[in-house]
Amino acid sequence: MPCCASCRWYVSSWADGVRIAMNVLFFSPGFPAEMPYFARGLSRVGVRALGLGDQPPSMLPEAAREGLADYLRVSNLFDETAVIDAVRRWSHRVRIDQVECLWEPGMMLAARLREALGLPGMNVEQTIPFRDKDAMKKVLDAAGIRTPRHAKASTDDEVRQAAERIGFPICVKPIAGAGSADTYRVDDTSQLEEVIQKVRHVPQLSVEEYIEGQEYTFDTICSNGHVHYQNIAWYRPRPLIARTEQWISPQTISLRNLEAERLRPGIEMGHQVLVALGFQSGFTHMEWFLKDNGEAVFGEIGGRPPGARSVDIMNYASDIDVFSGWAEAVCHGSFSQAIERKYNAAVIFKRAQGEGRIRHIDGLERLRNDFGDSVACVNLLPVGAPRRNWKATLVSDGYLVVRHRDLKTTLEMADRVGTELQIYAG
Repeated sequence: MPCCASCRWYVSSWADGVRIAMNVLFFSPGFPAEMPYFARGLSRVGVRALGLGDQPPSMLPEAAREGLADYLRVSNLFDETAVIDAVRRWSHRVRIDQVECLWEPGMMLAARLREALGLPGMNVEQTIPFRDKDAMKKVLDAAGIRTPRHAKASTDDEVRQAAERIGFPICVKPIAGAGSADTYRVDDTSQLEEVIQKVRHVPQLSVEEYIEGQEYTFDTICSNGHVHYQNIAWYRPRPLIARTEQWISPQTISLRNLEAERLRPGIEMGHQVLVALGFQSGFTHMEWFLKDNGEAVFGEIGGRPPGARSVDIMNYASDIDVFSGWAEAVCHGSFSQAIERKYNAAVIFKRAQGEGRIRHIDGLERLRNDFGDSVACVNLLPVGAPRRNWKATLVSDGYLVVRHRDLKTTLEMADRVGTELQIYAG
């Protein structure tokens, strides 16, 4: 990742003539995969990053260890009472000025920690609409933003009743889910009964109108209600489709030209969503649909960055360090890196054919020779490694990143990676 001028940033806070760095408690610096780089980003903007996690310090990734000034290990991150008690005790000897969490399952705990410690930032009430898809859409409905018709369901009968009111096709997904796990398109009553059996382990569901169209993101970094950085990514194909067929090589493309007319309705809606939800500072990841008639329809939003290497392609699209940019925004209220959208950047995820261990990779060198410097990153499982469960992780058995100023050329390269690069397991 390109280095930026973040080494010059510091906190200008003084006590008795001594500079005091801000102490930021960062939730789960070792997991998911992007979190170590955000922890390191905090340190690069002159902040003392204090990690909170359940991993032994020795097991933290190198980037996390590099970024952390201190670390509190707890036995169970999701025992909220125990974690809050442990942080309270820790705060008697280690000053905590701010709590940051970029992992969706930890957002409510982070909000409760802020309330318990009397710290600024999103409280529980403000966080709920970012975790509860039904509450989220009710806020946006009241603001006049186009959302899919929707209903919350906790029982089999409530799911059936919601489907009858909304009408097929529908989408059934967890109220507090992330990504497209446990998410299904349903076209008729027989499919509905099959899906009901599959989602019985999910305590609360959102039953929604299924929107036909292309799926995009609207990602932002904000401070004090101001959008410093924004990104539009295009999912090819839609994640719900990509999760259904093993042969598909899913793509996410960070788009260079945000002035394109087709994107304007989604960008305008994205800004309206942030205002309606009262979002002030941090990273947001919104998904939205573009229908054939040009209408933009809201999908959902999280108060976090996108996963699956999407932050990486933001960096590759502009040759900046978004990890440090987020840290500067939430800690110092600014984003000082120059943002020049140089490229369209596409990440293509690959799934091996066969089961067992990776035994052969075909087509990689040919593509590298053809694409040259347009290949920004190659990260595939090595020969001999066990292949991953493609239904459990979008990253699957590895990925390539390609980039180019011209969108058509970028898509052609991405499609060639999808068809010509093959991984075999056995």
